[in-house]
Amino acid sequence: MPASLTWQKSSFSGGGEANACVELATSPAGIHLRESDDPGELLTTTRDQLGAFLRAAKAGEFDHLAP
Repeated sequence: MPASLTWQKSSFSGGGEANACVELATSPAGIHLRESDDPGELLTTTRDQLGAFLRAAKAGEFDHLAP
């Protein structure tokens, strides 16, 4: 992972340190995601993979509960 990343969070998360949210940073290695309350755990993906995931979420493909 790159030594210094500039993390951004959604404007829907509100302000302050107490708000748990997903943060995103980019680097030549890919797109990095982390949860603000556990910043040591990172997920790195590509632009295409993240786009496919977001399109599926917006289409409701994950709106069901597992049996």
